[in-house]
This record gives sequence, structure tokens and C-alpha cells, in this order.
Amino acid sequence: MTAAAWRNCKLGDLLEIKHGYAFQGEYFANAGSHIVLTPGNFYDEGGFKDKGDKEKWYNGPIPSDYVLNEGDLIVAMTEQAEGLLGSSAIILRSGRYLHNQRLGLVQVRNQSEADKGFLYYLFNSKPVRQQIRGSASGTKIRHTAPSRIGEVKVSVPPLPFQRQIAGILSAYDELIENNQRRIKILEEMARSLYREWFVLFRFPGHDKVKMVPSPLGPIPQGWEVKTVDELVRRIPVGKKYDQKTVAPTGTVPVLDQGKSGIIGYHDEEPGLEASEPSPVIVFANHTCYQRLIHFSFSAIQNVLPFLPSPSIHRNIYWLHWATNGLVAFNDYKGHWPEFAAKRMIVPSASDCERFGNFAAPLARQTMKLERMIENLRHTRDLLLPRLLFGAIELASVGISATQEIA
Repeated sequence: MTAAAWRNCKLGDLLEIKHGYAFQGEYFANAGSHIVLTPGNFYDEGGFKDKGDKEKWYNGPIPSDYVLNEGDLIVAMTEQAEGLLGSSAIILRSGRYLHNQRLGLVQVRNQSEADKGFLYYLFNSKPVRQQIRGSASGTKIRHTAPSRIGEVKVSVPPLPFQRQIAGILSAYDELIENNQRRIKILEEMARSLYREWFVLFRFPGHDKVKMVPSPLGPIPQGWEVKTVDELVRRIPVGKKYDQKTVAPTGTVPVLDQGKSGIIGYHDEEPGLEASEPSPVIVFANHTCYQRLIHFSFSAIQNVLPFLPSPSIHRNIYWLHWATNGLVAFNDYKGHWPEFAAKRMIVPSASDCERFGNFAAPLARQTMKLERMIENLRHTRDLLLPRLLFGAIELASVGISATQEIA
């Protein structure tokens, strides 16, 4: 397909944006039949985010025109977090999610000219995002509007090529999602055993151990109560990096505070050595995300690595599961003091070691899946702009690329 086959136009020529409904706060609840979507239901790079127990439920009157259906394409029109403005997502289930006022519902004007899957990736491309953000209003929190989105300039191929491009990119996304589901299963296995042994106290041999009083209630004899600060040893991460000092590729990953974990790469010495035999736990001071890292890395500011304390040494896999989730994000501030002050029930070293023997293989498998996801994302992100803007011929990547990742 030649460049001449592509059509220069505006997004408004291909679609229109429908505003959401202002659902009344008095009907918001912690449970219900419908979820009010917010910009928090989008990933920065695009895609639908399930917020779990943090979803905003609604139990009031619902206009039928604002109940979303499976396959609907929505776009974030408020930048709740930096980089979120213009992010798009596909609704995965009908009759559950509500079209809130800060979101736009994308409606294709002519089905013979635009494919919804192609538009999803177009919204999540850098050139389109830059135009949306550049025309946005507001200082602290930026907003866009349907009319501004309509003015975004794009170049699009004929419909069959749009579908082929969307198919190639979605194949990568499906593999990423499949690996993410596998990671959740592995994490749930470790979490369930941790709860069985160290929350419900049904560890091997528990029936022969006496329960004794403690500041946190009855605990097995021989166990203790300690603060996180007593159990961990902070370790320096060396030179700090930021968005301006990392590259898209390199030998050393740079960890950030987001859930995706990596902001970029460099080719200098890593700030911290880690490996499968010697992992490191990393706590994000502002977002409270915690990860177990099995590879050497560098980090941005406020990424805080730690290891078990030499004075009260416990298995690192137990320590990770014991401390992960102790504090939750409640404001963009440093959370380490609150985290370090948390009191914990500390089992015997042998019980922690037995848990570690179970959890270590799960963590290593999780690490392999995370590497696969990172490689898939990297390949997809390299392909995305080249496919969307005609920089490479579809014949060279279409079928073969899809077969390789199937």
C-alpha cells in the first residue's frame, strides 16, 4: 500500500464524541449493580483498568442512553493523572458500566471509513495524544472537549488496512492480557497460602503450638510483633534517573513508581544488582506499589529498595508478602514513614523459610511472564506508530507478526 492511499483528515471527519452523564454523588456506594467509570479506569498507555474494590458503584436512577455496551470505545477527557488525557479503552461487558461526564463515547460517523479498533490505537498513539494535550484547557488538571478532539489531524488508510493494523496490534495485547491473567493466578496462590499460614494460623504443625497474648492479639508461641522498620534494611540505588535521562532501549531497566514498573533504559552500570538467587524488594514511596525484583536495575527518585534486616532475618519471599499492601495510596506524598511504622506479626524463621520454598518458584515464574510482557509491549510500541502512520508496509508484518505471537 502506497502513501498515496492514506487520507489526511481530522478526527472529526471520522467520528463524533458523546458527552457522559453527571451521575449524582448522593447515589454513589461501595456496592451495587452498576459502576460509574472515571479516568481512573484507564491505563496511561490506553486500555481498560479494573479498579477492583476501589470501583465507584451507583444505586440511583440511570438514563438508559448512558449504560455502556461491550465493544464501546471511550476516551478520557480529563487528565486525572499526567499522561492520561486522550487515553482510550474498549468496554468489555454490556450493562455494567455507566458513561460518566468526564468521559467521551466515540461514535463512528461512517462504518465504511473507520474501524473502531483502529481508532482505539490511534487515540493511544503519541502524535494524537500530543495534539489532544496541546489543545486542552486548565492548569493543574487539564481538560479537553469533543470539539477539540475533532480538530486533531490524522492520516488514515482505507478500511481493510485499518482492520489489518488493528488485528496485528490486538494480537500483542491479547498475549499481554493472557500473561497478566497467569500472573494473577500465581499471585493468588502465594497470597492464599500466606493467609492460611500467617493470618488464620493454620501452618503445618499449628495444632501443637500454644497461642499466647500479643499487642496484636493471640499469636502462636515463639512468634513476635515487630515494626516494618525493625524487619527491613534500606539499600541505596545509586544514580537517580528521570524521564529525560532514560532511553527507549538499553541494557539496564530504570524502575519507576507506576504499576508497569519501567520508565526506560540506559547502558551504564546498574544502580543495584539483583538476580533470581538474590532478589530485592522495591517500594514506591508515592504510589505504594511494591515489587519483587530479580534483575539488576536503576531507579528514579522515590523508588526505595530494601532487604530483610540482618538482625531479624526472615525469608525475603515471606517479607514481600507480609509487607505488600500494608499501606495504600491516599495522597501524593511520601508513604515510607507510615509504612516503616506498621506493626506486624513475625513468625519463626523456619516457618518463613518453608513459605519461601513454596513462594520462590511462583515468583520466578511471575518474573518470566513479566519479561515476556515487557518484550511484547516493547515490540508492539515499536510497531504501533509505524503501522498507524504508514512507515512500514503491512505486507511485511501483517500475517507473519500475528503468527509469531499466536
